[in-house]
Amino acid sequence: MSFQAYISNIQAKTGKSPEDFKELGKAKGFLENGVLKDGVKAGVVVAWLKEDFQLGHGHAMAIVALFKGKTE
Repeated sequence: MSFQAYISNIQAKTGKSPEDFKELGKAKGFLENGVLKDGVKAGVVVAWLKEDFQLGHGHAMAIVALFKGKTE
């Protein structure tokens, strides 16, 4: 599955856009200047996404990649 397919599936499941997730990540203290802060471990972000949005591991990792700056 392509990165964009993961993002599209996440948006369909949660109703949240990539920008929505960036805002939520910023509010949680995971992002700084629009990217994942140094020292924030992927596992912490994945656990949050699994708990709050019931995302599977692969979909949660797509959001982590988004937070790291991946766009396609």
